[in-house]
Amino acid sequence: MAIDNNLNRLKVVLCEKKRTSKWLAQQLGVNPTTVSKWCTNTTQPDLYTIAKIADLLQVDKRELLQSSN
Repeated sequence: MAIDNNLNRLKVVLCEKKRTSKWLAQQLGVNPTTVSKWCTNTTQPDLYTIAKIADLLQVDKRELLQSSN
């Protein structure tokens, strides 16, 4: 069984909202490298952070998560 490592759609949603990962890092008070790792699915934000990102980008939390289809 192959595991899909693309667990979040953060990079896509940032692009759709015309926001940068640097902007998001500033809003969250985290290192830009951290956001970059989230965007490349190297690491994942916790659920609390996903909720904060959704609020900042004005999207539903589900839009930030990859569907399992």
